[in-house]
Amino acid sequence: MARCYRLLLRELDLKMPVVDPIKCVARIASRAGLSEKTKRRTLLILKDAIEMEISAGKGPMGLAAAALYLSCVMNGENKTQKDVAQAAGVTEVTIRNRCKGLKESLNIIENYGTDSS
Repeated sequence: MARCYRLLLRELDLKMPVVDPIKCVARIASRAGLSEKTKRRTLLILKDAIEMEISAGKGPMGLAAAALYLSCVMNGENKTQKDVAQAAGVTEVTIRNRCKGLKESLNIIENYGTDSS
């Protein structure tokens, strides 16, 4: 069935609808009890990821959760990968993998800095 779906998309030159990870941030953040400051930083990270097309083919919940976790670390907010993963309904491994990709592609520490520096 999936093969037929992809064939139809290709033959009819249609674009598959993609869920925007930015729309997932508020839901995950409220479930995990994260601050507004963390949410704002997350949105900056995700906008850059979308512009650089890092998000292509990645699950929106996993990407949003990873960006939220990175924002927590940068803001010194005390949340574990497990906390964020449970709030997002993804695995901790997903968060680790997406975090690694975001850090490498966006040079997270250099571009966004940390509050302690």
